[in-house]
Amino acid sequence: MDQVVHEMQTLDEAKNTVEIVVHLSEDLEDRQRNNLVISLGEEDSIVSAEFCPLRYHLMLVKYDRDKHSSQDVLNAFKAKQLQARLIGPI
Repeated sequence: MDQVVHEMQTLDEAKNTVEIVVHLSEDLEDRQRNNLVISLGEEDSIVSAEFCPLRYHLMLVKYDRDKHSSQDVLNAFKAKQLQARLIGPI
């Protein structure tokens, strides 16, 4: 199951990128998790997203801190009617 959205970043982009852990309250099936990763990858505020292996209630999400905030990331989840909480940065 390939649930990772990877993008190559330049050195400048990597400096501005923050990775956070987001907790999801919902129990999502494989198909739902895969669709979520794809749809989050299409969000302007998110650089990449993936579920933690064997911890499918946790997601690792990268975003550009110069353009967006962690609240923007959480709002992307809320817009999809998902209960999400910020756990913290990595």
